[in-house]
Amino acid sequence: MRSSLLKLALIPFMIIVLSGCTVIFQKGRRSDLEKIQDLSTRLDELSRTKSLLEKRLAQEIRDKQVRLEMREKGLVITFVADILFNSGKAKIKTEAYPILNKVATVLKENVPNMKVGIEGHTDNVPIEHSDWKSNWELSSARALSVLHYLINDESISPDRLSAIGYGEYQPVASNDTSADRRLNRRVEVVILPPLTKVKEAGELEAQEKIK
Repeated sequence: MRSSLLKLALIPFMIIVLSGCTVIFQKGRRSDLEKIQDLSTRLDELSRTKSLLEKRLAQEIRDKQVRLEMREKGLVITFVADILFNSGKAKIKTEAYPILNKVATVLKENVPNMKVGIEGHTDNVPIEHSDWKSNWELSSARALSVLHYLINDESISPDRLSAIGYGEYQPVASNDTSADRRLNRRVEVVILPPLTKVKEAGELEAQEKIK
């Protein structure tokens, strides 16, 4: 019941955000209903993917190394950065490969047509004693490291992937304690449901008249 309510709440928001254009729904318009049904199906697919990842990453989730959440932007897989990287570094630890491999397998086998965004985040502690100019560069480099790993080691098509660094500016906790700062140092892999752009209302009306 809860997942159904969440899906209904996400549908209109995700249509607007992911389509990149204004959406105008009109009562009884078949194409609008088809697009709602299509997005509903894709959200169901994300929910199934979340359940699968919960099983494959069960130990990592229990150890609080990984979190899974359905958000407005899609299915978010959050890696605590300490699991993937040493402090101040952007080279992935070899011991993190098995965790990334589990996610990569699902991306290839279960959601092969979905786009994947990789987001790097840091705490607000200024960079010291390293080659990074700021936390922007570090967060961006970490996101790109994960992107290149998925492309080069897991053969995921590069046209599915994007990477961005947010530095310290999208925290999920305060930076007042070491535990909270650890939560803010993270990499998020976001699985985005595919969505065909919804056409402008005028185009929809013209098509309906033709039919």
